[in-house]
Order: sequence, then structure tokens, then C-alpha cells
Amino acid sequence: MAQFDQQTLRKLHDLKEVTIRTTKHPASAVTIWVVVRSVRGTKGRWYKDLANGGPATLEFNGEQLAVQAAPATDAVSTERASQEFLSKYRTSPYAASIVRAEVLGTTLRLDPQ
Repeated sequence: MAQFDQQTLRKLHDLKEVTIRTTKHPASAVTIWVVVRSVRGTKGRWYKDLANGGPATLEFNGEQLAVQAAPATDAVSTERASQEFLSKYRTSPYAASIVRAEVLGTTLRLDPQ
């Protein structure tokens, strides 16, 4: 599995949101939090596009980053994502909604493409 370089990781870490554009809906971008989980659970359109893995593009600060999505449903990845959400977005009134039990299974890992 390929990994992002440290400079890219720093940029993403400092952002609150990015835009994701899937190959199934290239004309329609969706704003998401940087840690990738669908707050709408399995009903989220972008999540449906990437639930089984697949390519997408992250857009932030005028940059485009080609990524490959993969389900991250193991307990360690799911818990790590939840902790990152709560740490990064703790002041958001929506933070608790992204760690509800019913959305944990929608955690995705994004790798460089």
C-alpha cells in the first residue's frame, strides 16, 4: 500500500474540510471532513460511490490529489478514525454524529493513487 508523503499529510492534517470528487460523479464534488467516514452512513452518495473501493480526487487549496479508497472496517482503523474525528472536530456540534455506532462501518482509507 502506497503512503502519502509527510508534506501532503501535514497539509491534510491542518485542514478542516476537503472536497472529494468520485469518478462515478466527476461533475459533482462533495465537501467532507478530512478523516473519511460518511455522516449519512451508507446513504451518503460519495460513500456509495466508494464503498467497495475505487478512485477519487481530493481538492483543497487549489490542489488536486488522486486517491484510491478502500474500506477500513477493522477495529483499530475504525477506533483511530473516531479518535481523530473527536480530537480534530471536538468543537463542532456535529462531531458526535460522526462517531455513532451506525456510521462506524463507513470508515474508508484513502491511499495515494
